[in-house]
Amino acid sequence: MLILLPPSEGKTAATAGDPVDPGSLWMPGLGTARKRVLTRLVAMSKRTSARAVADSLATLGLSAGQSSEVTRNAGLHSAPAAPAASIYSGVLYEALDAHSLAPEARAWVDQRAVVFSGLWGVVRLDDRIPAYRLSVGVTLPSVGGLTAYWKKVLPKALDPVAAGGPVLDLRSGAYGAMWTPPVSTSATVRVLHERVVDGVTKRSVVSHFNKATKGRIVRALAEAGATPASVDEIATALRDLKYTVEEQPAGPGRPRQLDVVVSEL
Repeated sequence: MLILLPPSEGKTAATAGDPVDPGSLWMPGLGTARKRVLTRLVAMSKRTSARAVADSLATLGLSAGQSSEVTRNAGLHSAPAAPAASIYSGVLYEALDAHSLAPEARAWVDQRAVVFSGLWGVVRLDDRIPAYRLSVGVTLPSVGGLTAYWKKVLPKALDPVAAGGPVLDLRSGAYGAMWTPPVSTSATVRVLHERVVDGVTKRSVVSHFNKATKGRIVRALAEAGATPASVDEIATALRDLKYTVEEQPAGPGRPRQLDVVVSEL
């Protein structure tokens, strides 16, 4: 089983540790592709003229008040690295709270969770990386659009791994475009908030708290040591964990869609 996760914009920089070795990350065959993106990002970010900094901010989709992110990117070759679970600090990762998992549950999630990244392609939660700023929607000088870049590289690495079992895809749309798992054995998750308004039950698609629910789902599966061998068994495992799961019809060539209905956010 693979669980596909987005990264988080929010990151907590490591305070100590050796710099990242791109070749030591999960899927070492991606080392060359990672080094190319890293090298170009650092080179762009090292330019210090006012015009160059403005260009870097525009390329990265940042405001003038976020220039420290460019400075951070400039030092990535020597920046301290730490496990990705410590670096990513957004809502999903706060809800997952991998550090507080028991050793068996932490090993479970380290073996199954795959984080998609505009800089690294994919990493495991125990891979050591530095804090960085580079979304997959960026078009990087001398590299091009990162979505297209990784879409060419990742299938060779991930297709064989995904062939062995079901895929639970919890990525956002931008990161979902980096690689398409086998449709027949994969499922996406939509989180719906159910509440009663004036005596009428209503449901709405959750936005911000969607990420928190997904983090809690991964944590619950890890603590249960779930070993589903199919999408049907993923749905059963979630129901066993007291989640309300409803499957929606999927169009041709689309993965199965599981709606997780929650009453509390």
